[in-house]
Amino acid sequence: MHGYLSLILHAHLPYVRHAEHDTFLEENWLYEAITETYVPLLQVMEGWLRDGMNTRLTITLSPTLCSMLLDPLLQDRYVRYLNGLIELGEKETHRAYWDRALRPLAEGYLERFKKIRDTYLRYDQNLVEAFRGFQDLNKLEIITSAATHAFLPLLDDAPSSIRAQVLVACDHYRGCFGCDPRGIWLPECGYTPRVDSVLQEANIRWFITETHGILHANPRPRYGVFAPLFTPNGIAAFGRDLDSAKQVWSKHEGYPGDSRYRDFYRDIGFDLDYDYLKPHLPAPPQRSFTGIKYHSITGATAGKTIYDRALALQAAADHAGHFLDARMQQIQHLAGIMDRPPIILAPYDAELFGHWWYEGPEFLDCFFRKAIYDQDVFSLITPEEYLREHPTQQVAQPSPSSWGEEGYWKVWLNETNEWIYPHLQVAQERMTSLARCFPQATGLLERALKQSARELLLAQASDWPFILRTGTSPEYARRRVTDHLLRFNALHEQITSNVVDEEWLAKIEWLDNVFPDVNYHYWT
Repeated sequence: MHGYLSLILHAHLPYVRHAEHDTFLEENWLYEAITETYVPLLQVMEGWLRDGMNTRLTITLSPTLCSMLLDPLLQDRYVRYLNGLIELGEKETHRAYWDRALRPLAEGYLERFKKIRDTYLRYDQNLVEAFRGFQDLNKLEIITSAATHAFLPLLDDAPSSIRAQVLVACDHYRGCFGCDPRGIWLPECGYTPRVDSVLQEANIRWFITETHGILHANPRPRYGVFAPLFTPNGIAAFGRDLDSAKQVWSKHEGYPGDSRYRDFYRDIGFDLDYDYLKPHLPAPPQRSFTGIKYHSITGATAGKTIYDRALALQAAADHAGHFLDARMQQIQHLAGIMDRPPIILAPYDAELFGHWWYEGPEFLDCFFRKAIYDQDVFSLITPEEYLREHPTQQVAQPSPSSWGEEGYWKVWLNETNEWIYPHLQVAQERMTSLARCFPQATGLLERALKQSARELLLAQASDWPFILRTGTSPEYARRRVTDHLLRFNALHEQITSNVVDEEWLAKIEWLDNVFPDVNYHYWT
């Protein structure tokens, strides 16, 4: 073998749970991701296990995502969502019965939804435990992220908040997976040197950074991004490979844009009669995606051709073969000019595979099978395994960086969201003050301090400024930030005045119930 490939999927969603409503549109973010990405990925890995394949895959399961996947309310609501999908699929098979082109697609969706429900129920609705099973079998490495996916560089002036985001995440990981996390996906690959000491305290061994975080390190990296660096604190930093990223992510050259693949946006939720769809919409009269889509991408034309599943699967196989050949050539070239085996790090958002790119799970399946059976140029490896095999690396200080637009903080700090940070700064200072003033709280006071920590963590999520920037659900994001900050400020006032409203506290504990064992002392 000439080198290594480490493929990493980052699975994360913001904490969206609205127990106060029977249905809530934004909860569908979770249900769609389970249906289109998480369960299909488990089904693919079950096939690898069944066939005795020695696979190596790394996945982030963010703390907020795990919290939602473990929540009994959301688990039951997801089953209700699946049952509704199956009911809609049955209606579609009747509607398309005499349509020669649509009928096989409608029947295929119905069968797919039923298999997803069977898989979900077979795991007792607990996908965290399902993924843990693959890690326990040494087929998967699960890593963590910051507690609520806060963009850590914008917390640089509040080191106690960086500490809390990381340590709360590690505590939650231990509760989910029965061991300590060894790696972390820094949210949005956002890195500044301030993070190092916290990762050292948390006993995190490695993290992922954007390409220029390594290339602009001081001193310059001898091997570019094709070997990790050790920071002065001894934490390994792995840099993202641009070539493998471009082949998947590029708007113009990336695989998911192939005209044979299914079009994401042409969904029957927007195409069919409203009265027909109304029973299946989470927030009528607002239309929304159902997951049933009958058209291929086709190209830059107004008309769309009917989706051909066989052609799309052939495209996925072709692209898997192309990706394999490109990695083999890349690693052979690098091995000829390096004095150690190169490692190619290929990190992606997990939701790309299945949700945005419908055939993504099939691409992964084809690629892993080809990588194991059809070549001897590189080995699949996880970053943790690589560090065990190659424990000596160059020491250098990575550069501040992110994988957002222009490589730094622009996505999360701009004219659409800058109003958030002065309020966060005040709340962070107040949280540190509370933690220092009440080091041994018990009873109602301890509950109030823990809820203050939860509200601050939820307000810090990088998802809200990101959504404000992209404009996808700006009113929802604005309301979430505002609600959490208002609740935090009310708690601060009650705690400092020694008058905690227990009835109101119980209500917001019920609404924002993430991290039940949160340790507020981390802010000291």
